[in-house]
Amino acid sequence: MQWLQGTILGSFATAVAIIAVAAIGLLMLSGRVDWRRAASALIGCFILFGAPGIAAALQGMAGPGGDFAPRPVTPAPMLAPPPPKLSPNPTPYDPYAGASVPSE
Repeated sequence: MQWLQGTILGSFATAVAIIAVAAIGLLMLSGRVDWRRAASALIGCFILFGAPGIAAALQGMAGPGGDFAPRPVTPAPMLAPPPPKLSPNPTPYDPYAGASVPSE
């Protein structure tokens, strides 16, 4: 398995990926790129070189028992909200308190 992994992720795969990306770049420069094929080649490179990380993430989700059951989440402790801040002046300032309306 180690030999297979080394072959797949080694210098040969790196060279093939570089050639694929270079070919896509040349097709883009000439205006003849097939976007679906270019996207599939780039996504394939990401999956190929990200395979160890993807496998580690899947194994981490499996947990110690090998089952894909979600881990229980402990809720955060409920804390009382802080009391509202009181202003030093108990009555709020009203700029229109003394204004008068002329009568008709």
